[in-house]
Amino acid sequence: MSRDREHSRETPREPGKDQPRDPWRAAPVIVAQIPEAGLHREIEADAAARAALAEIGELREVLSAHASFDVVEKRDGKVHVEGRVRARIGQTCVLTLDPIETEIDEPIDQMFAPPEQIPELADFVEDDPNSEVDTADPPEPIINGQIDLGRLAADALFLAIDPYPRKPGAVFEQPAEAASAEDHPFAALKSLKAGADAPPRNGRPKKPTKD
Repeated sequence: MSRDREHSRETPREPGKDQPRDPWRAAPVIVAQIPEAGLHREIEADAAARAALAEIGELREVLSAHASFDVVEKRDGKVHVEGRVRARIGQTCVLTLDPIETEIDEPIDQMFAPPEQIPELADFVEDDPNSEVDTADPPEPIINGQIDLGRLAADALFLAIDPYPRKPGAVFEQPAEAASAEDHPFAALKSLKAGADAPPRNGRPKKPTKD
C-alpha cells in the first residue's frame, strides 16, 4: 500500500473521545498460527464499522466496504500482507454540492516485522528499494504477536479517498463580473477628458477670453 500518491491527501482527523480508534474491527491474525503456506482472510464492514469509517473519514456515508488479504510469514519473524480494499462511499461534489457516490479499489502491500527490527528495516528499505522487503512502505510493527487487518484496511480506504470529489461533467465556471466597464473608477475621468477635447457644437472654435 504505497503512500506516495499522484495528488496530496488530507489526513483524516484524529479520533476523539467518542470516536473508536479502530473503526473497522476484525479478528486479528496471530502470527504464530499462520500456516506455512500462508492464509487468506476476507473481512466485511458492518453497519457500525461503516458509520465509524464515515465519521473519521469525514464522508457523507460508507455504503459498503470489503477487504481481502493474503498473509504469508517470511523469515526472521516478518509477515507480508497483500490484498485490496473495495468500498462505495458517499461524498459531496465540491463544485455543485450535490451528493455523489464514489467507488474505491485500493491495493494493499505491506510488510510487518517485530518491533525491534523496525528501525533497521526502515533504513534498509529507504537505502535499497530493491531489497528483500519488496514494498514501497517501511514495515509496520507486529503488536503483541498479532496483525490488525481491520486497521490496515481502514488506512488503505482513507488513503484512497479523493478530498475534492467532483460530479461527472461538473466544471468550474468563472463568476460574472459584478460591475460593467462604465462603472470603473477611471471611466468618469475619461469621460470628462473626452468632453474637454471635443469641438464646439457649431463647429467654430471658441474665442479666447480677454483678461
